[in-house]
Amino acid sequence: MKKIEILGTGCPKCSKLAEETEAAARELGIEFELEKVTDIQKIMGYGVMMTPALVVDGQVKAVGKVPPMDELKNMLK
Repeated sequence: MKKIEILGTGCPKCSKLAEETEAAARELGIEFELEKVTDIQKIMGYGVMMTPALVVDGQVKAVGKVPPMDELKNMLK
């Protein structure tokens, strides 16, 4: 099971990234757990200075943007 984390304070882009990532994972048929991380200390612990950010299994995959669907799918594979 993939652990997907959306790092952000709840901004519109953060919500969009969460929705798009969830849709991509479902299309790929991946079993996943999605967590929204809003704690600034935890976000900074990943070395992330811009949100939203996407973390898959502990690895930061995207920062400061909502990648296109095909990119999201590649990041989740």
